[in-house]
Amino acid sequence: MARAASIKSKVRDVQASAITEAVARLCMTANTDLPDDVLQALKQAREKEESPGAQHVLNIIIENAQIAKSQSVPLCQDTGTTLVFVDIGQDAHIVGGSLDEAIQAGVRKGYNDGYLRKSIAKNPFTSRTNTGDNTPSVVHTEIVPGDQVKLTVIPKGGGCENMSKLSMLRPADGRKGLVDFVVQSVESAGGNPCPPVIVGVGVGGSADKAVLLAKRAIMRQPVGQHSPDPETAELEEELLERVNALGIGPQAWGGRTTALAVHVETFPTHITSLPVAVNLQCHSARQKTVVI
Repeated sequence: MARAASIKSKVRDVQASAITEAVARLCMTANTDLPDDVLQALKQAREKEESPGAQHVLNIIIENAQIAKSQSVPLCQDTGTTLVFVDIGQDAHIVGGSLDEAIQAGVRKGYNDGYLRKSIAKNPFTSRTNTGDNTPSVVHTEIVPGDQVKLTVIPKGGGCENMSKLSMLRPADGRKGLVDFVVQSVESAGGNPCPPVIVGVGVGGSADKAVLLAKRAIMRQPVGQHSPDPETAELEEELLERVNALGIGPQAWGGRTTALAVHVETFPTHITSLPVAVNLQCHSARQKTVVI
């Protein structure tokens, strides 16, 4: 009994209503306030860029971000599919409702109160009726140590998401096959994902794991921070150099700045497999996080 009481005392109650309010705020601020690290990366790219056309586009992108923040208006007309990443402490107990219902209520409130465009089609291959409130959001949940709940909201635009790629390479394809696939994926995307992009690459695991790794890779902050693994960091540097040598440039106007960064996340995989996934994030790399 004493042991049971001790375990119970470690659990922290988190109200579902608090999650709803937090998600609503994140939806609104993520759509209007570009993260500082992304804005700095755009400014640094402008300083390095030699193409007048590319400089002009980067100036417009930077000015757009500043106007959006000062006037609390959306950075882009595409306010995206709402991705919600939840790191939930194993000692946190959601009370007053379910976690998923609380998140969906928050998205509904955020998109309605923020007058944000709703973009979710209920039936993906038939009538494609708009759900009218941007729900359901796509929720990824991970159980972590502790008693807190970390919520990250990413409004992911359709243009860049549509350029996602997955390839189940052969182990014999190795590093060269991986590099070629990533570079070809960015080249075939051209201006569609609204460059300069952040290239997220997931390597290893299974097909579904690689795709999720690529998605998490575009979330790495600050933009351009290399992997702590030296071998992976070297791969990121080579990929960025190859991608920027394509000459696509900001909004496909040419120039050196096709990508602000390439982030690679890896995971062990089966001896017969080499899954590689690519997820592109447009220059409007929106995300906001809160810890409850």
